[in-house]
Amino acid sequence: MHIEFLVEELSMKEALQNLLPKILGEEITFDIHPYQGKTDLLSKLPNRLRGYKSWLPDEDRIVVLVDEDREDCKLLKGKLEKIAINTGFSTKTSVGISQKFQVLNRVAIEELEAWFFGDLHALINAYPGVSPNLENQAKYREADAITGGTWEALEKVLQRAGHHKGGLEKTRAAR
Repeated sequence: MHIEFLVEELSMKEALQNLLPKILGEEITFDIHPYQGKTDLLSKLPNRLRGYKSWLPDEDRIVVLVDEDREDCKLLKGKLEKIAINTGFSTKTSVGISQKFQVLNRVAIEELEAWFFGDLHALINAYPGVSPNLENQAKYREADAITGGTWEALEKVLQRAGHHKGGLEKTRAAR
C-alpha cells in the first residue's frame, strides 16, 4: 500500500517525515506534498484529486490534513468531503467504517505545534534546557486548549530555553 499525504505547509511535511516511518512501518510507502497554506491547498485540491483519480491504484490512499485555524471544523471537513466526492473518490466519512475508501480527510483542531505539546517528554528531550517541570504546568497539560495560540506558546517555551532566539522557525522545529 502507498499513501499520498496532502498537507498545508512544509513544517507538517517535516514532522510527518519523522513520525510516519515509526507509525506505518516498512510495508507502507508514502509521499508528502506540502502547500503554501490552507488556502493554497484547498484551491488546488480539486485538480490534484482529479489527477490522482486518473492513475491511483485502488489499494492506495490519500490523506488530506489541514489545521482548523479557528474555522468551524464541521464546515471545513464538509468542504474537504465535498471536493473528494465531486472528483469521484469515496471518503472514510462517506462510506462508513466497514466499506472501502480512498480519501481520508482530517482537520487538526490546533496547529502542528499542539502535537509537540502533546508529547512533552519528546519536546524536553529534543530541546535541551526546556524545563522538565513543563508537564506540571496546567496550561500545557491539554495541548488543544493552550490559550493564545500553540505556535506562540511553543516559541516562548523554546526561547526561554535558549532556542529560536530570532523567532520560531516552524520547519526547523518540526524537524
